[in-house]
Amino acid sequence: MRAKRNMIALTMATALLLTGLPPAHAASASTEDALAAAGGSGGELVAGKDLYAEDAEGTVSFENLERRVRENATTMKMLDETIASIDATDFDKMYDDLRESLNNISKAQYQLILGGQKESYTYQQLSNTYTSIEQTFDDLKEGKLQQDAEAARRQLQNAQDQTVMGAETLYIAILEMQNSRTGLQRQLSAMDRSVAEMELRYQLGQISALTLQQVKDGRTQLQSGLTTLEMNLGNYTCQLEVLLGLPQTGTLTLQEVPQVAKSQVEKMSLEDDLAAAKEKSYTLYAAKRDLDAAKETYDDARDTYHADDYEMKSAEHTYAAAQYTYQSAVENYELSFRTMFAAVADYQQVLEASESALDYQRSSYAASELKYQQGTISKNTLLTAQDDLHTAEDAVTTARHNLFSAYTTYLWAVEYGILN
Repeated sequence: MRAKRNMIALTMATALLLTGLPPAHAASASTEDALAAAGGSGGELVAGKDLYAEDAEGTVSFENLERRVRENATTMKMLDETIASIDATDFDKMYDDLRESLNNISKAQYQLILGGQKESYTYQQLSNTYTSIEQTFDDLKEGKLQQDAEAARRQLQNAQDQTVMGAETLYIAILEMQNSRTGLQRQLSAMDRSVAEMELRYQLGQISALTLQQVKDGRTQLQSGLTTLEMNLGNYTCQLEVLLGLPQTGTLTLQEVPQVAKSQVEKMSLEDDLAAAKEKSYTLYAAKRDLDAAKETYDDARDTYHADDYEMKSAEHTYAAAQYTYQSAVENYELSFRTMFAAVADYQQVLEASESALDYQRSSYAASELKYQQGTISKNTLLTAQDDLHTAEDAVTTARHNLFSAYTTYLWAVEYGILN
């Protein structure tokens, strides 16, 4: 039976307390090693590191986000200290200490035997202590404690990566909420024009009071939605400020994210990138450890029971179930990765379609301006055409955010094995 590793248990418990985080994922990708921006907003993503100027006070750029989170987030600092406590473990010294403890217990037991106290309570307690320490000593000799320490370290590092990934997801969500706010504010202005028009038509007796009230109610609902959005935007911004170690003001200014070039999407390689992601995945690493533990339990059963014993048959089925569980974990990981891979290309084509629609709206608005100057359409009609143009611009911005989010999330998988 796989032994409990007492020297690691406390560290693991501390790790779980410190990492009260959901499994991934939040997503986006780590960009300090994988991304850089050429010229800031609107720049193309390129490989690079340490290429960015410091953010101005009260602002943050996506390019500097990971570094700032890793340096300033309280959660990150706690995880750093826990990792340091694991790294500080001296297994050679532990080996010597355990061996000395076993020798001392053996000497004490020998003295009890000489005194005719082999059946005493003290002797039994020493035997129990010896068995426990011996198990830990054997695990240390076989490298099991070291493996558990490495597993704990990887779990904590994975939690750190998840924290950064969550911050990046939050960053893009805030930008998109700001984009939505702009659209709602524009709709509110259009609604104000409609209300003014309807009030005039009501005064002229062209519409009923109920129709006018319906339009006003629509404006009230729109204003309510905008107010709720403003509240959520402030809350999200405060959350990001916490991750950056800043005062919670809700006033942090976010810079626009870089653009993802079509050439970068075309360079993605499904099979090569999938292999890299699986190699670095903590999820698959943990699943493999569970399978190895099940195999160890099965081997112990084979050494203990006969083939016809019910305990042996039960152990066989349990191990088979563990094998299928691992296989399922691998299959699900591969499926999620392939879905992520396909999503990037899809967001790329959505962006291209949005840009095409924007080109049309620009031409349409130019025609409307000409008609307005010729006096063939009203000012309200021109403003509606302008709103349509701005809506198309917002759609392009949203498409760029979606593509950026999908692409950086993909990079997280390739570089760190983390799936969103």
